[in-house]
Amino acid sequence: MYLSSISELFLSIIETAARLRLAATEKAEAEKILQIKRAEGDAESKYLAGLGIARQRQAIVDGLRDSVLAFSENVPGTSAKDVMDMVLVTQYFDTMKEIGASSKSSSVFIPHGPGAVRDIAAQIRDGQLQASLL
Repeated sequence: MYLSSISELFLSIIETAARLRLAATEKAEAEKILQIKRAEGDAESKYLAGLGIARQRQAIVDGLRDSVLAFSENVPGTSAKDVMDMVLVTQYFDTMKEIGASSKSSSVFIPHGPGAVRDIAAQIRDGQLQASLL
């Protein structure tokens, strides 16, 4: 009788271990499904955000086109390029105003064309020379 109790206990331990393995497998599978669902949700969110940005840009382009056409019609002798240059300069100044309005901004604008590198180097040299004279 003592041996049969030990056998039953041993079988119970084996069955418990098998159930624990099955539970661990099921838990891992559930975590995998959750990760997949999170990734799918994130991908869908980014896709929809991209669509929103694309629609916003399209609206901006449509508005600019309408503005250029209206300005060209109302001001004789102006070309679409003249109007776009004016719009770009206006946007540049608006951007500079926004950056300057924030007391915590620390932006540096650096021209990046081929000729600009030589000009920047000269400006830095001149600045250092003037600073050393003070």
